[in-house]
Amino acid sequence: MNAEAFARLDALPRQPLAVLPTPLTEAPKLASAIGVPELWLKRDELIGFGFGGNKVRGLEFLLADAQANHAEVLVTGAGPQSNHVRATAAAAAHCGLDAVAVYWGREPASVQGNLRLTRMLGAQTRFTNNDDRDSVDGGIDEAVLALARAGRRAYAIPRGGACALGVLGHVLAARELYLQCDARGLRPGRIVLAVGSGGTLAGWLLGTELLGAPWKVEGVTVSRPAPEARARVLALATEAAALIGVGTTLSETDVVIHGGFIGAGYGVPTRAGDAAITVAARTEGVFFDPTYTGKAFAALAALAADGLRDDGRPLVFVHTGGEPALFTDHARSSE
Repeated sequence: MNAEAFARLDALPRQPLAVLPTPLTEAPKLASAIGVPELWLKRDELIGFGFGGNKVRGLEFLLADAQANHAEVLVTGAGPQSNHVRATAAAAAHCGLDAVAVYWGREPASVQGNLRLTRMLGAQTRFTNNDDRDSVDGGIDEAVLALARAGRRAYAIPRGGACALGVLGHVLAARELYLQCDARGLRPGRIVLAVGSGGTLAGWLLGTELLGAPWKVEGVTVSRPAPEARARVLALATEAAALIGVGTTLSETDVVIHGGFIGAGYGVPTRAGDAAITVAARTEGVFFDPTYTGKAFAALAALAADGLRDDGRPLVFVHTGGEPALFTDHARSSE
């Protein structure tokens, strides 16, 4: 373990939000259902703040930075069912800050799921009226400028919290799992998680490198083509390493991202994802979501069907949260 790097990381300011560590639970019936010898779930949906989800980890660093910069308003964005936006709105409310959420597309006729929670938390919501997801980035910039003209100090957080500072929260998640496995005598062969904006996988890969952990970390893209996601992840991991004064030997060949499970698009449920959600619920009483964990677990099930065994070593699936999306009219596939 690179103790010096972790000491520098631990010294960085954080705004406590999460209840840590999140549980690591065995899922034997789910393992049997997909045909793997041993499966554990890293339960970040039980993170204990803002309806859960791993985005809270990065927000602890981002909120501390926002407060150090005397911010009055947090500005971020994504799609209307974004877990990151909802978690950011909760963090803002908790810290006595205002929040502005910028969403791509047009305002839906019915306010459900994460959008409903975000508004309940007091965030002001805006829509770009443009179906291009990249329109959110310009919308965030415009919101920050408008607030500045009104004499208010805004702090911008990119989509998914995918920036070097946010990545560091996921480095600590890797260390948290490492310590939990050590306490149980577990030696996982593979960690699998969903990849959207790329910050989570970047943090897990960097954390794994700094720990010298004996596992592989693999992602399942739910948002963008695997080559694009791979490049984003590597760039984020490199930037995050620089923040704590270390280099990284990670290369694109180290960034394993499985494609083919997005379906019709980001946030659009798939039949395989629906099946994964159902089997997890009926075997373990655990709920995955249609945007991230459902699709990622569908990929894990497909890999298992193709013979993934890791020499009998345990698999760990990172449950990144997202269940509020289940409470919408579009939570199931129309395939």
